[in-house]
Amino acid sequence: MRALFANKMRASFVVLGSLLILFIAWPLLRTVTASSPVLLWQTLLDEEVRDSIGLTFTASLVATVIAFVCGVPLAYLLARADFPGKWLVEGIIDVPIVVPHSAVGIALLMTLGRRTLLGQAFGLFGIKFVSAAPGIVAAMLFVSLSFLVNAAREGFEAVDPRLERVARTLGASPWQSFWRVSFPLAWRSILSGIILMWARGLSEFGAIVILAYHPMVAPVLLYERFESFGLNYSRPVATLMILICLATFVALRLTAGRKTESGE
Repeated sequence: MRALFANKMRASFVVLGSLLILFIAWPLLRTVTASSPVLLWQTLLDEEVRDSIGLTFTASLVATVIAFVCGVPLAYLLARADFPGKWLVEGIIDVPIVVPHSAVGIALLMTLGRRTLLGQAFGLFGIKFVSAAPGIVAAMLFVSLSFLVNAAREGFEAVDPRLERVARTLGASPWQSFWRVSFPLAWRSILSGIILMWARGLSEFGAIVILAYHPMVAPVLLYERFESFGLNYSRPVATLMILICLATFVALRLTAGRKTESGE
């Protein structure tokens, strides 16, 4: 701790950084301590609350799995290959970060709505996106896939291509060199991207509320209760979501840290 205050510059940086940390921590702490354990338990016993939280976690997990299956190969291509329009592909990957999520909801509705070409095609297989769980997954996937793809790309870029070439000269196929060399060495970055994407999906509201208001995920349920009944009725739901998300995120970070230490 003394090293942080060794000079005036570091001391001023500590003060400025502490203000930002306080700005994040204080509202969360104020919300968590505002509801009694009894009230939180009663809220958790509410079937609607449990269902919405379960749907939120499950939908975000499904979106993350889809992004992992499709996004990791894309990230590898972006890290290893040069091709015409690569800059455009990289830009498209980053677009969901800057586009307002309410606009994303409208764009998805115009693409996956009941009367659209894709919506009707999926409807033939009994899959619908408007006011349905697949719509929630689609919205979460759109707004959060950038985190996983970019993290994976940075991980693959950090792997020396010469290691892959050595594996190939020793008789490994392209698939074998990917799974036995590139993927294990980039796994830390990929895992960080997985965690960030899944956590981001949990908090999505704007795109979901337009494309798939029902069934309600936790952020939509929280909004509805606040609009209909006010702060006192919605606060316990907010507290539960904060506590569950914090506990899950910390657990995932600790798991990722242990895997990183064991891999070194």
